[in-house]
Amino acid sequence: MSDQSRPFDSAQGRERFLADFARLAPTLPGARVPWLKRLRQRALERFAQNGFPTARDEEWKYTNVAAIEKRGFRVAWYDRESAPPAGLDALFSRRPGEGRGPSWEFPGHRLVFVNGRYAPALSDVDRLPAGVTLESLADALERGADSLQSALTDESEQTVFGALNTAFMTDGVYIDVPRDTTVEEPIHLFFVATRPDTAIHPRNVIIAGDRAQVTVIEHYAGADGTTYLTNAVTQLLAATGASVEHYKLQEEALASYHIAGIHAAQAHGSRLASHSIALGAAIARNDITTTFDGERCEASLNGLYLVRGRQHVDHHTRIDHFKPDGVSREYYRGLLDGASRGVFNGKVVVHPQAQRSDARQVNHNLLLSKDAEIDTKPQLEIYADDVRCTHGAAVGQLDEAQLFYLRSRGIEEATARSLLIYAFAREVIERIRVDSLRAALEQTLLARLPESERIRELQ
Repeated sequence: MSDQSRPFDSAQGRERFLADFARLAPTLPGARVPWLKRLRQRALERFAQNGFPTARDEEWKYTNVAAIEKRGFRVAWYDRESAPPAGLDALFSRRPGEGRGPSWEFPGHRLVFVNGRYAPALSDVDRLPAGVTLESLADALERGADSLQSALTDESEQTVFGALNTAFMTDGVYIDVPRDTTVEEPIHLFFVATRPDTAIHPRNVIIAGDRAQVTVIEHYAGADGTTYLTNAVTQLLAATGASVEHYKLQEEALASYHIAGIHAAQAHGSRLASHSIALGAAIARNDITTTFDGERCEASLNGLYLVRGRQHVDHHTRIDHFKPDGVSREYYRGLLDGASRGVFNGKVVVHPQAQRSDARQVNHNLLLSKDAEIDTKPQLEIYADDVRCTHGAAVGQLDEAQLFYLRSRGIEEATARSLLIYAFAREVIERIRVDSLRAALEQTLLARLPESERIRELQ
């Protein structure tokens, strides 16, 4: 039997990662820090025991990751002092409407990570308020920063891919905003992949102290035609009265794989706004969770996925109301074309002590071709009796009545279809508060529509 026809043994994929860890462990950031060494080893043991998820796992029944197992990904390593890899200029200079998307050059602080490692020469950090920590996670781990230990050892929402990230995390950002401090300008984290067949494991820890305010844009992109794996984890810790706005932009190369977790913990009176925009990757999966650990928490989870061809995008969200008087809003929309597939699984759990909780959850999907598919599953679990909770989902095609109305006003059919698609997606884009980001996304959406110039004229 040839290698091509021999069935793949999932244990082979697992063993490759285990062998990679044995080879790289002494060189990983913080390798000599005792608590971090134990943490990595425990995470690796969990991965070794469970292996990659399969369709038999309820949470992964619609997302097959066998292609990730089969591919011989190796952990990437980038020397900060060496010259930047070829191909970066095209990613940085791209403008809205060119290629798959814009260059996303926003005002504010920018930290660039190339193939998993911080690139100071490409980064630009302006003056920060007193006491704010904004640095490479690798640098913090090398110091054995004790302030990171409690955050990194929180495994409450960790998936098997999250365990793999903990074992291999090489770099990312560490942000700590002290109490009563506001970071006025957004912090833009730009993760760029250029090497084929590499596995990149970014880890980001963002801490907002009492009444602190911070906005973070987490952005992933890759060189066209490159196949790689991004396996990212971001932790958001919002203390009493803190406000955190987090924007996740995923426009990976279309041959790549993107698995990510965003996990927030909210204290009394804190506010979280989470926005997930998924544009790229062959397979993309986002697990987004937040827990209300104090009273009067607020969370808004918004998402937009624009996929085509044979792309597959999966969003799993969970909001846990543990304390009274919490308010959560969840609003996701998907545009699916070609033979693409989307998955949305959103769960809101109102625990017994979380009286007077107010939760609303909506997922709307627009199928633009007969071969596009969506699996949507909004869920409510309510264990308290004094609550206001609603949820719903809708899947459909363009409304013929709306098309007829526009046609009757003298608008050509192609333009009418593009207008309705634009309006459908813009309802999510308008929720974005960073002006430059909102404008860039509008341009990206217009660039995907066949009658973009006509729509601009009609605005």
